[in-house]
Amino acid sequence: MGAPVPRGSSPAAVVTAPGQPPEVGEHPVPEPQPGRTLVRVTAAPVVPLDLLCASGTSYFGRPAVPYVPGVQGVGVVLDSAVHPVGARVFVATSAGMAPGDGSHARQCSVPDADVMPLAPDDGLTDAAVAAIGLSGVAAWMALTWRAQLQPGERVLVLGAGGAVGQAAVGAARALGAGRVVAVSRPGASAARARAAGADVVVELGAGVDELAVQLAEACGGAADVVVDPVFGPVATAASRALAPGGRLVNLGSAAGDTAELSSAVLRSRGAAVLGYTNNALTTGQRAAALQAVLAVAAAGQLSVAHETLPLAGAREAWERTAAGSGARLVLLPG
Repeated sequence: MGAPVPRGSSPAAVVTAPGQPPEVGEHPVPEPQPGRTLVRVTAAPVVPLDLLCASGTSYFGRPAVPYVPGVQGVGVVLDSAVHPVGARVFVATSAGMAPGDGSHARQCSVPDADVMPLAPDDGLTDAAVAAIGLSGVAAWMALTWRAQLQPGERVLVLGAGGAVGQAAVGAARALGAGRVVAVSRPGASAARARAAGADVVVELGAGVDELAVQLAEACGGAADVVVDPVFGPVATAASRALAPGGRLVNLGSAAGDTAELSSAVLRSRGAAVLGYTNNALTTGQRAAALQAVLAVAAAGQLSVAHETLPLAGAREAWERTAAGSGARLVLLPG
C-alpha cells in the first residue's frame, strides 16, 4: 500500500437519476480496498457508452444511482498493492454497467486488473491518451483481430469523423493498408477524417445505390476491409462495395440498428460480416492493444480530435456528446 490518502469528499460528476445528465457536487472519496487500485484522475473522456449506461434503457439494465459515470480515464496511482504509487496509468471501469463509481471525479477506485501502465513520458498529453483510449483499442482490434488486415489491402472506414473512425484511419495506415477511404458527414466531420490521414474522403449525401458506387470507385474497385461503427444505410452501401473475401466489421449502430444486406452479394463474393465489442477482449488483449495504438499515436501516425473541459463542465460535455459533438470531450478533474 502507498502513503496515506486523505479521506472525506471531493468534487465529482454524479448521476442521480437514469436518463439525466450528471451534476457536479461533493461525493465520497473512495477508500483503499484489497484487489483495487486508487487513482488520481487527470483526464477522463465523456463517451457515448457513458450516456448509454446512464440511460437506464441499455442491455446493462438500470444503473444503481447515485453513481459517478466515466468508463475510462488516465491518472496517477495513489494507492495499490500491485501498481507502483505515482505510476501513470490508464483505467477502465464498469460505471453504469455494475454498481460503483467511474472516472468523472478527482479520484476513482478500479480493480487491479483494469489498470494499464502507461509510459511516463511518451510525448502524448493525458487528454490525448484519454481521447484515444478504448476507441483506439476498438479500431486497432477490429482491424487486426477481427478483420485480419493484410498489408496492401484497401480499407473503408465509416463514421470516419468520430473517435473510432479517426483512430481506424490512422491505425489502418500504420498497419500497411494500401488505400484508406473515409466516409463521413460533410463539414467538420470530413475535415477530421482528412486530418486523420485518409487518402480519400467520401462525404455522405447520396442514396444507398449511388453511395455504393461512390465507395467502390473511391477504393479503386472494391474494399477488402470495412470498419463500421455506424451500421444502418451506410453499412448497406458499404457491403455492396466489398471485394471477394472482403470483411465488414461492425462496432456500433450510430446510424441505425439494422442494415439491409444482400445474400447474393455476400455469397458470390465470399464476404464476411463480423461483430466486434471491446467487452470480448481479455485484459491482456486490451492492454496490448492500448500499448500498440498509443505507440502509433506517439509516432505521430494517429490522433483523435478532442477538446478539454474542467470537471465543472461535466454536464456541458454530457449534453454536447448527446447532441453529437464532433470532437471528443475530455474532462480534466484537476
